Amino acid sequence: MTPPTAQARTPRGLALTILCAMQLMIILDGTIVTVALPTIQNGLGFSQSGLSWVVNSYLIAFAGLLLLSGRLGDLIGTKKVFLTGLIVFTVASLVCGVAGSSEMLIAGRFLQGVGAALASAVVLGMIVGLFPEPNEQAKAMGIYSFVSAGGGALGLIAGGVITDTFGWHWVFLINLPIGAVTLLFGLRLLAEQPGLGLKAGADAIGAVLVTAGLSLGVFTISQVSEDKFSAGELSLYGAVSVALLAGFVWRQATAERPLLALRIFRSKEIVGANIAVVLVFSAGFGFQFLNALYLQRVLGFDSMQTGLAFLPAPVVIGTMSLFFTAKLVARYGTRRVLLTGLLFLGVGLLWLSMAPVDGDYWVHVAPTLVVQGFGMGLTVPAVIMRAMSGAQPEDAGLASGLNNTAQQAGAAVGLAVLATVATSHSNSLLDEGRPEIQALRDGYSLAFVCASGFVFVAWLVTFFVLRDAKQPAAEQAGAPAAEVAPEAAPTVGHI
Repeated sequence: MTPPTAQARTPRGLALTILCAMQLMIILDGTIVTVALPTIQNGLGFSQSGLSWVVNSYLIAFAGLLLLSGRLGDLIGTKKVFLTGLIVFTVASLVCGVAGSSEMLIAGRFLQGVGAALASAVVLGMIVGLFPEPNEQAKAMGIYSFVSAGGGALGLIAGGVITDTFGWHWVFLINLPIGAVTLLFGLRLLAEQPGLGLKAGADAIGAVLVTAGLSLGVFTISQVSEDKFSAGELSLYGAVSVALLAGFVWRQATAERPLLALRIFRSKEIVGANIAVVLVFSAGFGFQFLNALYLQRVLGFDSMQTGLAFLPAPVVIGTMSLFFTAKLVARYGTRRVLLTGLLFLGVGLLWLSMAPVDGDYWVHVAPTLVVQGFGMGLTVPAVIMRAMSGAQPEDAGLASGLNNTAQQAGAAVGLAVLATVATSHSNSLLDEGRPEIQALRDGYSLAFVCASGFVFVAWLVTFFVLRDAKQPAAEQAGAPAAEVAPEAAPTVGHI
């Protein structure tokens, strides 16, 4: 007869596998698409800055709907929201896979972002519910984070293989069998968790305002290097974007049940940590997008070579976040680990900006990816831990939603800014008569410098705003770092 404890653990383990499978699908989608971008551009005729919307349309929906999705989980139950997100994401993957125009692909990517927001907003809460005991919860979060990092590495390799072998359409169609199997087991194994009921209310107006404001803002930034709109028109769009976001803030201050209770911004720790999150994800995601283009358009790599070329960074990120960062945080505190990680990340980006047109991968690129991976593996878990540690227990869910939104908003805005910087600089050099490959390289180089600037601003915020009021808990208790249960690490696969 199976022991009762084993009977209890088996369903929970399978449920965790289902949740991790959805996370893996989201991470795979992000990294596979990155490698396939140049092929997608050639196939559907995207412009340089327009290509960023293959990614940004996804990120905008993801960022704008996370807060509303989390609230829906409270209202109608996390299982229903998770499975709805899974279905939407899978159907959207089919739309992307059969897309025959740039408009259809962007629409499909936006729909994927909606599905990802619905599922991701409730996953961590579901894991906490499955594993309420601290040690088991820490292990479950470690597995979840490792899947995120491992998915990033797998996606880079799979993206190259799939694109070269079957074509870019299959980087989306691969989600169909994963989604179908996950849905089948999710319906049977995930426990029902009743919600408060829709009568409790959700701030749909706030969700519309923040999504519209962010979408228009990113669109405005991305069009700076294009000739479609005049400076006056772009200024008007920017002003409307600011007005929409200001309207969102006003709505949160006056709504009976806001998506984002403004009291959370009274904490200097939460504000400073989330500013750092925005800057780090702006640099990291924009770098990933532009480095794929640099490897293919300047160094001449094909899709498979590009995927393999990225591999050092996610491997180092996964190794650091799973095995070392939590122990270092327990010994030295989040602030010191974060400052160290940001320094390595910024230096790695500056180092990459110096890679020449005829650079050698093993000399000019691979070492920088190792340094960046080391920095990101320290930075991301530490900054998320710091952001969550500043929240009161009753605001833990609110802080989690704010942090997820900061990650995705930072990724979307950072990508738009860095892609625009690279395109504008390259275009100006081409107008001066520079060779195309040199102009492309110089554009990417300037964008990498800007990304390092984001990171060093995050370092300054960390140094001056995030102050340690007391020693790390492990030092206070006199316990060795190895005996401290690792803190829950965040999702890192989008970087």
